[in-house]
Formats: sequence, C-alpha cells, structure tokens
Amino acid sequence: MPLTTTRLGPDWPCQVKTPGSYDWERSAAKWLRELVPARYASYPAFVRHPVLLARHAQIQVEHEIRVARTALQTARSDLPRAGLREGVIEHTIKLYAAEVTQLQHIARSVRAVTRALAESGR
Repeated sequence: MPLTTTRLGPDWPCQVKTPGSYDWERSAAKWLRELVPARYASYPAFVRHPVLLARHAQIQVEHEIRVARTALQTARSDLPRAGLREGVIEHTIKLYAAEVTQLQHIARSVRAVTRALAESGR
C-alpha cells in the first residue's frame, strides 16, 4: 500500500493511525463508527466502504453542530420558561458553547480522515 500524501495536522484524531501505516483504515473506521448512531455503523455498505461511513459521519456531525447552535441561541429565551434558575441557565449556555467548539473540531477531524480515506482508495 503506498503512503498517502495527506498531511497530519492538529485536527487529526489521536485515535486514528497515520495514513499508510499498518491497519490505519481500520482505526479510522472504528473512530468514525463512534460518531454515528450504532445502527448506521453496522450497515454492510459502511463496513465495506469506510469512505461512505466518513461521509455519513460528516453529515451527522454537521447536524449536531446545528442542533447545539440552536440550543445555544434559544437558551436564554426558552430555559427560564422551564423554571430553571439563572445559574443553571448560565451553566447550560457555557456547556452548549463548549459543545459547539468541540463539534467543530470533530468536523475538521472527520474531513481530514475523509480526505485520507479517499486518497488511499485511489
């Protein structure tokens, strides 16, 4: 298997081996399966074609970012009606903001892995 030209950057997930190394695609697929609902991870097409799994993981994470952003943007107006104290609301807003940041990092990592899988499949 030829080594890929993919450059590992700060967004490369530590759970995934370096492209071109032994069993790296298996480590990539294992990591990607953790990002999608379990029923998707076991679909035969996703098992046989990690680049399809990567595509679905990208879509999944993009949707999670939208959900977290919506939760963040609506927290100040929605949560007081739920009877939550101001301290709980502030904590929740910080939680959502941190989650958006984390999901954005995961999205960049998925894109990096997807590029490497696509290159290795050429």
